[in-house]
Amino acid sequence: MIFEQPVLEEICKVLGDYASGSQITTYLNQLSIRDVNGPQVTKWKRIYNAFVLYQNTFQSNNKIIEFILLECAPSRFVNKEEDFGKLLEQINLQLAFVGLELLETGKIQPVSKAETISDAKKKAENLKMKLEQRNAHPMIFQYCKSELLQNNYFHAVFEAMKGLMQRMRDISGSHLDGTNLIENVFSKNNPVVIINNFQSQSEKDEHNGFCNLLKGLCSMFRNTESHEPKVLWNVTEQDALEILAIVSYCHRRLDSAQKIRMIEQ
Repeated sequence: MIFEQPVLEEICKVLGDYASGSQITTYLNQLSIRDVNGPQVTKWKRIYNAFVLYQNTFQSNNKIIEFILLECAPSRFVNKEEDFGKLLEQINLQLAFVGLELLETGKIQPVSKAETISDAKKKAENLKMKLEQRNAHPMIFQYCKSELLQNNYFHAVFEAMKGLMQRMRDISGSHLDGTNLIENVFSKNNPVVIINNFQSQSEKDEHNGFCNLLKGLCSMFRNTESHEPKVLWNVTEQDALEILAIVSYCHRRLDSAQKIRMIEQ
């Protein structure tokens, strides 16, 4: 299989935005892909011309995919999670047209091939409409992007959970993630953030229940030990609606949350 020209060109434009000239040289040399032009041309055109020659010569995209995996390795984006998310979105928007998807784990998996951009957007708009009918929290809607929904609904839910975690960090000042973040911020005995007055036993039970709810969501979608198997889970539209409704509820509780002490870093 080879990439058609429009898809290949757009992929190269994305790759050119996230790699330096020296990194491009390293990746091409490592994969024994001939560097047709060298650094005298723009980065994306340099990658594109090298890829075109490789495809024309070998009638294969194998090493092109290997190049993508090298540049998109998660280890390159430590402390640059936002950049990594943008890179995944942009790459996957093009890979979808050849039936591939780059996962956050840095691996590529086959998916159902997208035929048109409008199909992907229609899917996103349908979910957005149903969420609006449910009066979902406004912060949910920024995660209903066509590039996240064109293959399945897992990524919309996963990104929504990442957004929920970021909001907890913003409120608390913590730099943790996952269950460590939740247990630290909503500690049973010495919380940083509370969702009620945290005085009566009933209020403390409610607070602890909210903490457990967050940890349950995290175990499904943010636990690094179970992340890789979960990305292969086929989430239906109904699944996504119901899970996003829970995430929406959590955002609403955070709307009135109070920070009562400084975080211990």
